[in-house]
Amino acid sequence: MTIRQPIVSVLGHVDHGKTTFLDVIRGGSVVAREAGKITQHIGATEVPIETIYEICNKQLDPSSIKVPGLLFIDTPGHHSFTTLRSRGGALADLAVLVIDINEGIMPQTLESINILKQCKTPFIIAGNKVDRINGWIVHENTPFMASFNKQEPEVQEAVDGKLYKLIGQFTDEGYPIDRYDRVVDFTESLAIIPTSTKYNVGVSDVLLVLVGLAQRFLEKNLEVEDEPGQGTVLEVKEEKGLGTTLDSIIYKGTVSIDDTLVIGTTDQPVVTKVKALLKPKELDEIRDPRQAFDKVDEVTAAAGVKILAQNLDGVLSGAIIRVVADGDVDTICQEVADENCVAFECLEDGLVIKADAVGSLEAIVSELGKEDIPIRVAEVGDVSLRDVKEVATTCDPLRKAILAFNVKMLPEVEAAAQEADVMIFSSPVIYKILEDYAKWFKETKAELDAERRGDFSHPGMFKVLPDCIFRISKPAVVGVRVLAGRIRVGQGVLREDGNVIGSIKSIQKDKASVKEAKQGDEVAVSIDKITIGRQLKGDDVVYVDIPEHAVKKLKGLDLTEDEKDVMDKVCQIKRKCSHIGWGM
Repeated sequence: MTIRQPIVSVLGHVDHGKTTFLDVIRGGSVVAREAGKITQHIGATEVPIETIYEICNKQLDPSSIKVPGLLFIDTPGHHSFTTLRSRGGALADLAVLVIDINEGIMPQTLESINILKQCKTPFIIAGNKVDRINGWIVHENTPFMASFNKQEPEVQEAVDGKLYKLIGQFTDEGYPIDRYDRVVDFTESLAIIPTSTKYNVGVSDVLLVLVGLAQRFLEKNLEVEDEPGQGTVLEVKEEKGLGTTLDSIIYKGTVSIDDTLVIGTTDQPVVTKVKALLKPKELDEIRDPRQAFDKVDEVTAAAGVKILAQNLDGVLSGAIIRVVADGDVDTICQEVADENCVAFECLEDGLVIKADAVGSLEAIVSELGKEDIPIRVAEVGDVSLRDVKEVATTCDPLRKAILAFNVKMLPEVEAAAQEADVMIFSSPVIYKILEDYAKWFKETKAELDAERRGDFSHPGMFKVLPDCIFRISKPAVVGVRVLAGRIRVGQGVLREDGNVIGSIKSIQKDKASVKEAKQGDEVAVSIDKITIGRQLKGDDVVYVDIPEHAVKKLKGLDLTEDEKDVMDKVCQIKRKCSHIGWGM
């Protein structure tokens, strides 16, 4: 049985050396051609076993190796890894997590670890930039141990100190880890290989471990059968003279010219035919090739290839590609459509999730599941008015939210969301969305809890007494007369122009602190964030700021006519500054 090359994804924090690691292997410099020297697009490079033999300088015995090489995928961010899926799981067979040995685990590193754990992808660690350790003597193009053994004892101690720190950080994440030459059982411990991609130190060790792991543990998974091809879209590109093209990875079977393809989209799968297949040369980059692509009649797994076909509207990065042979097109279309669905329990009072690809969607759904956060809708695609209307009917105000990862908002969505009191959390970073939602949830829940305890904003209007200015600022302290309703500590102060200028920090009546003052009371109040003479002056009449969600509850209470009048005035002010339906 023929063995295909393993697919190896390279992940890590920005500027820790992912692309430079691959540049050493390729013998080129893709990173220098990237905008800002930061990877902007997903790339793929085929490294033949002959190149690996050369880099490893006789450390590998050719007679014992069956894998024909390694197919590396370079990702612009940890989230891109989630978009690259094969049927039933992650696209990559193995992964290399690149970490600056001097900085240790960074936020994006931790996110990559969580994603690898979720996808159950075996990985090794390249502890990069060992050359920056004080006193390190550079020996270019060498295995790590060959260089390490030539270092001074204090430098060796410094290296071990960095490694022990990393080992401790990974142990905290539930991963046993050790330096690669000390690992007894690779199924029990992660291997960390100190490297310097700048001077090509330890890169050969990374390749040795990858080939060894693939050969020993993945051989059955790498067996190639004569079957219709299956693949994943890396990038959708508009190319001059070619039209829409798909940079793709074929991970199973064979794809040939004139094959009928079924490809996943944001809607129903598209059925099309292969017009041309363009394959990058070995050691060349599919996203930014140095040489012209080879036009080929067929491609067999595992390989990177540019596919030319018609009717590719709606195809996204991460879409599934299936070749239709003797099978039923409708059956395969249904299978591809099913792959675009994410399994979750649909709950009426749940969030709406939108993402750029199925893998991203799965990552978000998984994270929400850990926190038992309900989901109403989880779909690939941009945020639409339908999504806003969907979540607006949610009864739980803490779930009236849309989490949007790496997608656009269609016209009028923001205005509709504001009018429907729907929150939209949007970002190209999954964990930023989750953190923002968690913060909003906590703050809104506290506000709602306070409201349920009766501490919500009550209608109130008061006048600043011009002869009772006790302190101008930090905080301002003034005498006021409550003209209608009541005022309480903690309430915002609203001017007629719609600006909330500060909040009431304390109230004093007859030289004693009180929590509230009622209509007719004359009291001293301290107000933060203002300066008397600027935001507030003597004889000014201002109102208590009332949150929109409190208005309906206030309308259900037995208010006095004066209190109703004050609430109406506040609603009018808000409608002028916010939206027409505020408080209705």
